Amino acid sequence: MLEISDLTFRFGPRPLFENANAFIAEGWKVGLVGRNGTGKSTLLTLIRDEVGKANASIRIRRGARMGFVAQEAPQVDTPLLELVMAADAEMTSLLKEAETAEDPQRIADIHMRLAEIDGYSGEARASAIMVGLGFEQDDLMRPAREFSGGWRMRAALAGVLFSAPDLLILDEPTNYLDLEGAAWLEEYLRDYPHTVICVSHDREMLNRSVTHILALDDKKLEVFVGGYDAYLKKKAERMALAVGMKAKQDAQKAHLQKFIDRFRAKASKAAQAQSRIKQLEKMQDIAVPLEERTIPFVFDNPVELASPLVVLDECDLGYVAGKPVLKKVSLRLDHDDRIVVIGPNGQGKTTLVKSIAARLALLNGKRVASGKAVMGYFSQDQLDELREGETVLEHVRDLEPDWAPPKLRSLAARMGFGVEKIDTKVEKLSGGEKVRLLLG
Repeated sequence: MLEISDLTFRFGPRPLFENANAFIAEGWKVGLVGRNGTGKSTLLTLIRDEVGKANASIRIRRGARMGFVAQEAPQVDTPLLELVMAADAEMTSLLKEAETAEDPQRIADIHMRLAEIDGYSGEARASAIMVGLGFEQDDLMRPAREFSGGWRMRAALAGVLFSAPDLLILDEPTNYLDLEGAAWLEEYLRDYPHTVICVSHDREMLNRSVTHILALDDKKLEVFVGGYDAYLKKKAERMALAVGMKAKQDAQKAHLQKFIDRFRAKASKAAQAQSRIKQLEKMQDIAVPLEERTIPFVFDNPVELASPLVVLDECDLGYVAGKPVLKKVSLRLDHDDRIVVIGPNGQGKTTLVKSIAARLALLNGKRVASGKAVMGYFSQDQLDELREGETVLEHVRDLEPDWAPPKLRSLAARMGFGVEKIDTKVEKLSGGEKVRLLLG
């Protein structure tokens, strides 16, 4: 289905791929993995843009249809269901033509083709996909402009799934899904009859829904059979084997060198010493793959404060006066609480969290917070908190405005941003890098 041959690509001065190769067969479900910023999303873009060009390094099966989620559904008055169905251009065109066609032969051809592509059940299939992704039945005929960006992103995903391309390309598809939607998507991809390439940091999805892992590491691509845990096991076994072989070779080299050093000057052993010198020169060093260095986050323990830290008392929460998303919310947060907020999308989880963090004004009620409590807020949408046009260093400087540049760069390095990334503008960071910056 897909073949990548000697792919070399640079993003500015930084090489992302150097003579990378991979082959993906028809029907494989492939999880694309790699560290943040190594080029996973760039590879998906290259697959989309390079296919079909003369002498391209990326080729797909002739006649295969490719589908990917480029952006959220537009803010228009068209009902969401119609936008999703419009993703299947052939079916939409045939259904429209069927309403006006007059030639008997053409009418017969249209209906025959609609039967072949299951066009008559299109509305039911699209509805089932949308409900699986979390939409209510009443939502399907609402105008797209009434939905938030996250929900329109879901609609765009629903459209791609509905069009059933031969090669389905997904970049972090669970980012906008709740637990139920993510579980539904896992099952959908597992049963999908065509080829899938999916970038995901969801370990469970990569274990349950894929048949192969495509690993991007050190500017190369390699395919492994099985899910993510199987990939990690094979990678660890390969590392252990390489380390063992390297140790064995080092011991052999040391033994040869010892003989050479001892007998090189002796006439009776000179020939043997010379032979071992040649043997040593012919040895090719066994390369041990570099261990991926993980930069951990360090969360300093805060000063223990008297409870409660935050209290909401009979609060109405929302964005528009008179139209609360949540009514009469009362809760108390104590120093040692560890709380997870769950529930279907659109029910007010983000509204609740923003209200607790004082990022959203109360519509009614009372919020009381400890004057000594320091609030850290991590947003679902990174660019709500990050400023486009500004660099990583400028964001880090906000934390310690009086620090000298070397100390600020050291702080950025603790967050995982080295010399090559610290002057990058936030909109140029990968999704994972934005998360790392905001969390840092």
